[in-house]
Amino acid sequence: MDKTVDVIKLTIPAKPEYVSIARLASSGAACRMGYSFDDIEDIKIAVSEACTNAVSHAYKHQSLGSIQIMIECRKHSLSITVIDTGTSFNLQKVLGELKPLDTSLSLSQVSEGGLGLFLIDSLMDEVTISGERGVVVKMIKFLKRDGVERSADKVSTATD
Repeated sequence: MDKTVDVIKLTIPAKPEYVSIARLASSGAACRMGYSFDDIEDIKIAVSEACTNAVSHAYKHQSLGSIQIMIECRKHSLSITVIDTGTSFNLQKVLGELKPLDTSLSLSQVSEGGLGLFLIDSLMDEVTISGERGVVVKMIKFLKRDGVERSADKVSTATD
């Protein structure tokens, strides 16, 4: 693995009450890397959606299950992979049904199927999904620093 990548690995039970742990870990890493408030909010929503999909769909016929989250902090991007090994779904069917959100509809009229994947795709810069054994959702958000370099660990000292 690339030496310039810091990797955070997390395994949580596939239960709704643990999704916030994945969201907090992801937002903490993004904050440390210097992401904007808006980008951190986008990351939190995308991670929540990916984990909630795993909780809701992957283990619905099983009482136990876990979700693995891998957060890779690179120089110019944050990559978050959410992995479940539960029941997979027809990936091509779900992706084929994704369409732009009709803003004239009330939230109660919006179909639930695929909305989470639509949100993830809208909020992140790159998204790949694999449904071969369980579901793997890999999301990447690029760091845009507006031309200003910042470092969470850099301490400047003035010497004469």
